[in-house]
Amino acid sequence: MEFEVQDHEIDILLQDLMESYGYDFTDYSRASLKRRINRLYSLDKFSSFVLFRQRIKTDSTYFRRFVEEITVNVTEMFRDPLFYKTIREEVLPVLATHPFIRIWHAGCSTGEEVYSMAILLHEAGLLKKSLLYATDINPDVLDRLRKGIFPLRFIKQYSENYIQSGGKQDFSSYYTAKYDWAKFDEKLAAKMVVATHNLVSDRSFNEFQLILCRNVLIYFDRNLQDKALQLFDESLDTLGFLALGAKENIKYSPIYRKYKQLDNKERIWRKIA
Repeated sequence: MEFEVQDHEIDILLQDLMESYGYDFTDYSRASLKRRINRLYSLDKFSSFVLFRQRIKTDSTYFRRFVEEITVNVTEMFRDPLFYKTIREEVLPVLATHPFIRIWHAGCSTGEEVYSMAILLHEAGLLKKSLLYATDINPDVLDRLRKGIFPLRFIKQYSENYIQSGGKQDFSSYYTAKYDWAKFDEKLAAKMVVATHNLVSDRSFNEFQLILCRNVLIYFDRNLQDKALQLFDESLDTLGFLALGAKENIKYSPIYRKYKQLDNKERIWRKIA
């Protein structure tokens, strides 16, 4: 029978990660964490937990691989087009009234949604007075974001999403295609500030008018969800907007009473107190 990393061994690993690297995964959803750790263990064909543990502790390159595997990096441009249509029609006109716009994409993965936002801002004439802060716990995905290069095979889907979100331009004007890759206009990336940030242990670092953290909180347990939402609340201007993923909610969190959901029921809330 194939060996599986056990719960008590996961506890040991999580303690190692905290002591050796300062990464705290203890409040991540245990079922999701266990599934991903065992997938990596099997994929890399370790013969014992001792060897697996030793490799993570002593090999910083392998540690980066470990983080990449257990953090979820599934994203696409203009994901959930109606969400972006709402941002375009209901949120950006409000942001336009500010002299300067700061937007935080927390847990941004490889950055497709950050580029989507930059395109929306450009089309609204707001990019020049905006900064997009893109953060993730995983430094490798941020390297890909900085390059702004995405597989060409996904572009057809991204283009369809863009049109459904209310886009009126020729989507191909935002990138140049070469071989199997699409490189997005560097004018978009010029307005991005990219940095590693750990939602578990790092604190607020600015005041934002819009914070997006989409499809990240579903992998946290309730305690960590509340902690992250408290961090967003501390980082968000009054009357600013908080946007989450389609399966995420603030309804049972301590910050709930300070927010009002937009009428169309997209997962976007406005901070009213």
